[in-house]
Amino acid sequence: MRVQVPLLAPKAGPPALYEVNPMAEVLEREGWRVRLRGRVPAEEVEAKYRDLIRHYQKRAKIPGFRPGRVPERVLVAKIGREALLSEVKEELLREHLNRAFEELGLNPVAVREVEGEPEVGEDFVFVAEIENYPEVKLPDWRSFEIPAETPEVSEEELEQTLAELRRRYAEAEPKEGAVAEGDVVFLIDPEGKEIVLELERAYDAVKEALLGRRAGEEVELPLFNEKGEPTGETARMRVKEVRELKVPELDDEFAKVLGYASLAEAREKVREELLKGKEQALAEERRRAFLRRLAAEMEAEVPPSLIESEERVIWGEIAEDLAKRGVPLEDYLKSLSEEEFEKLRREVREGAESRVRQRLALDQLVKDLGVRFEGEEWEAYLEAMAQAYGMKKSELLRALGEEGLRRVLAEALRNKALREALAAISA
Repeated sequence: MRVQVPLLAPKAGPPALYEVNPMAEVLEREGWRVRLRGRVPAEEVEAKYRDLIRHYQKRAKIPGFRPGRVPERVLVAKIGREALLSEVKEELLREHLNRAFEELGLNPVAVREVEGEPEVGEDFVFVAEIENYPEVKLPDWRSFEIPAETPEVSEEELEQTLAELRRRYAEAEPKEGAVAEGDVVFLIDPEGKEIVLELERAYDAVKEALLGRRAGEEVELPLFNEKGEPTGETARMRVKEVRELKVPELDDEFAKVLGYASLAEAREKVREELLKGKEQALAEERRRAFLRRLAAEMEAEVPPSLIESEERVIWGEIAEDLAKRGVPLEDYLKSLSEEEFEKLRREVREGAESRVRQRLALDQLVKDLGVRFEGEEWEAYLEAMAQAYGMKKSELLRALGEEGLRRVLAEALRNKALREALAAISA
């Protein structure tokens, strides 16, 4: 609904508008979009302009005038009246926009545009369009049915894990014969660098090319891109050495290597660890299922800037992940076809929207449940966090800074609210 408010008071009747109305008013509000009008009194515009003139007079170096003695008209001619008023506008908006947000009870996430220009001797009236933090209404989440499964560990899973442990403790011994299944191959690439390759973990095409080869022989190996797809290119490498993996027997002696008294104890402890891992995985999946449904069914109009900001975060994460593998983001994007690039961009957009909706849902859940940290709980949380990073709490606080600490608190409250909600529906 649009609210029309005259910019100027009538010549007769009530006093001037700024004497009877607040200095900021909402002109239009629709979902997250808010248009507001603010007013800065003429005397404050004048004072800000004079402060700026004095500031430049002290610092301006203009031939023929001593510092601090430059006449205003000369200074204005040098800098430009429009430039000076633009700086006045910037400083006034920095102060009065925040004041307007507080007065009107707004929580802006972005300022889209500001109309209006200040003039000395006149009230500065500006109209701003902002994206406001959205109103969020959660569904009746207490009626959600998110089943809690009871995990089990099969004998096959236990044996596979024990086999992997045996392989992890295997010793690679030099062998004279040809490369066989399960061997470790030492290769020299075209640049003279050594590459160690476990045949069991190699691509099928690479494994096929190496099987039967002996130390000293050269071999053409197919190359693969970051997505594990063959590039169609090959590299000529020399087999330097072949080693056979000697896997320890599954007995009491091996159990002692793992830190257990017997094979029976090792089996029991490994089973417990597998069960614990499954319980944690199922709890995390239950958490995600609840959060996905909560975000999907909540009512909220999400401001575009929140999604755009999260998109930038995701692109940064992609760039960081690629950098760890020595691939610049720009090079990776160039390697994609137009269809692949559009698919990736769509996935980033959808991922950003999902993250933002879930964050909004959790923030509202924190409010609805009245979640907060009681007593020493927050201090204990920070102590635990500092220990996890191998730091003192004071060092952690300095590293985080005020803004970082706010983010940590917000995330901790979200996690606590989620735990309380899941406990409520379980009960």
